Amino acid sequence: MTPKIYVDGQEGTTGLRINEYLAARKDLEVLRIDSDKRKDVAERKRLLNAADVAFLCLPDAASREAVALVENPGTRIIDASTAFRTDPAWAYGLPELSAAQRVKIREGKRIAVPGCHATAFILPVYPLVQAGIIAKDMALTCFSLTGYSGGGKKMIADYEHPDASPKLKAPRHYALKLTHKHLPEMQAIAGLKFAPLFTPVVCHVHSGLAVETFLPVQHLARKVTAVEIQQVLAAHYKGEKFVRVLTLDAEAHLDHGFLDITACNGTNRADIFVFGHEDHGGHVVVLTRLDNLGKGASGAAVQCMNLALGFDEGTGLTA
Repeated sequence: MTPKIYVDGQEGTTGLRINEYLAARKDLEVLRIDSDKRKDVAERKRLLNAADVAFLCLPDAASREAVALVENPGTRIIDASTAFRTDPAWAYGLPELSAAQRVKIREGKRIAVPGCHATAFILPVYPLVQAGIIAKDMALTCFSLTGYSGGGKKMIADYEHPDASPKLKAPRHYALKLTHKHLPEMQAIAGLKFAPLFTPVVCHVHSGLAVETFLPVQHLARKVTAVEIQQVLAAHYKGEKFVRVLTLDAEAHLDHGFLDITACNGTNRADIFVFGHEDHGGHVVVLTRLDNLGKGASGAAVQCMNLALGFDEGTGLTA
């Protein structure tokens, strides 16, 4: 029987991209709500309960309300908001973390899609915590450079308006109260005692994202080099379709010394880089690049759906 899929919140950037993925599939039946009934609770409830998988692409409060509408025990929910990412009753939708995590997603009825910044932070940090290289009580510092599509339809409209303000051409720091909404999952899923010190920067590209995390060697739990850190990450993600750990030959991955944050756009791939030196005690940075609308949102959601429905994990996705 063909699985039935419903996207609640299909007009937002994440919902629109998920629908693009679904439109290319012949092995799924997509349930659609009439445009004039998008806010009709009864109709939304009917479709949510008719679906084998329901994607929620809604603000946090609306996601919680949508979950309360689901009475069908067979409906699997994949939520793209921040509402449930640290809820132990929900599977965190990053299967590459471990074999156990992949099983949780495959068997789970409730799956929370990770945030884009969080995915790019957790992918390198989690294995290094597990390997005893980063102590759980280490105070980490990181920042993100991201495309404006992560800000949703209004920010996209602001940046792409014919009379857009010239100030939008320059990179802009935000979340400077240091309370970004992804911090709880960055701390909890990575296994840290403290949330990292994190500042994101939006720049004038539609999509693409890179999170850079600083690892001063003298503050790590044990003495390691960039070589060992790269080896730990490469071993952890060996064989993964959508996570690629690059070699330490930095110049091979750079354009005259510069890194292109858009190189994963249009894919569900995350690239992890390790850069460092051993001068003056040594410094290392780990950097993850991904498409904030791909592995950072809609692609990750579809990957989780594939797992939950028993399809090959990469069906309909580009590595």
